[in-house]
Amino acid sequence: MIMKRSLLAATALSVLTAGAAMAQTITIATVNNGDMIRMQGYTDTFTEQTGINVEWVTLEENVLRQRVTTDITTNGGQFDIMTIGMYEAPIWGSNDWLVPLDDLSAEYDVADLLPAMAGGLSHDGTLYAAPFYGESSMVMYRTDLMEAAGLEMPEAPTWAFIREAAAAMTDRANDINGICLRGKAGWGEGGAFITAMSNSFGARWFDMDWNAQFDTQPWRDTLEFFVGMMTDSGPAGYATNGFNENLSLFQQGKCGMWIDATVAASFVTNPNDSTVADHVGFALAPDNGLGKRSNWLWAWALAIPAGTQQADAAKQFIEWATSKEYIELVAANEGWANVPPGARTSLYENPNYADVPFADMTLRSILSADPNDSTVEPSPYVGIQFAAIPEFAGIASEVSQEFSAVYAGQQSIDEALEKAQAITNEAMEAAGYR
Repeated sequence: MIMKRSLLAATALSVLTAGAAMAQTITIATVNNGDMIRMQGYTDTFTEQTGINVEWVTLEENVLRQRVTTDITTNGGQFDIMTIGMYEAPIWGSNDWLVPLDDLSAEYDVADLLPAMAGGLSHDGTLYAAPFYGESSMVMYRTDLMEAAGLEMPEAPTWAFIREAAAAMTDRANDINGICLRGKAGWGEGGAFITAMSNSFGARWFDMDWNAQFDTQPWRDTLEFFVGMMTDSGPAGYATNGFNENLSLFQQGKCGMWIDATVAASFVTNPNDSTVADHVGFALAPDNGLGKRSNWLWAWALAIPAGTQQADAAKQFIEWATSKEYIELVAANEGWANVPPGARTSLYENPNYADVPFADMTLRSILSADPNDSTVEPSPYVGIQFAAIPEFAGIASEVSQEFSAVYAGQQSIDEALEKAQAITNEAMEAAGYR
């Protein structure tokens, strides 16, 4: 009897040991945005369903981009899933650095992905990253402050109106800035904002021969307008403010307006996080009457580096995290306003989502953004807040640093534009474009 019990115990132990040995763990690199933080809170559900454990590496946006770019280009193998976007996915996919997502299950319903998102994350018709959420940019504003200023926000405002409203809503004595905008260095931070803004002023990064265009009047007009408005109506230290910093300021009631990613809408209207949740309105990103608005197009998406040894497990996670079922899971626990937006057509056809106050403006902003026709004058590149060429990230990171130095009062607009022109032309010549 004792021998039999010992044998059973040994067998049970061997089964447990084998199970532990078989348990998989995947490592995911992601950005420290609110929706990604929320996703981590639901990871146990995925593990319960699949037996696959998940380790997270959560990084600030600029750091994330540096880490995943270094890892993918060196085949470092640190991550099984990377959070990337519309800039990286087509370029890395064309280099065979990513696992194609061309065999996702029928239940996943790839056809339900918004065409703008699927197209921006594909190369030659092959999807290389699945959108966790999609976004454009729009105006988020305090309805109470706008009313107190005696103004009414148009559905499609001009930059002139935005500057007028910003000045009218600024109340330094009560720590209220009329407008909060990104000034933080980084091609995807302040660089993305000023590039999208410049489109509406008639600027572009390159002419049709890949010559830099920072020595043109539209770029000067863009920076002069931006710096003037932020000096008069923006927060102190805006040169170091990115998405998360401005989100915090707006939630604290310190911004009259904020023009940024549409995905922020759920956070500024959430009464658990925002002191102004009941006083937020939305409008399209501004224009200057030149035919181009200043909104961008982006998706934070999940992709699998080609060097992973756990592609199947990684794909299971991606299917789970970007599925209709995940959206329903978040809705059941936190309400429809807090689900990841902008990725699936079915979300915007769902009557439960129709009453979310920012749903319509988010979709309209996404649909109005055209990466194939983003500038007033013709340009040789695809992209709105970026140019979809491999060299862009490095060039734009340097250029954005020069612009941030202007915002910080460390150099003049003329100096920054001269340096931006030289940086860009030298890099493009070295890369063989000119």
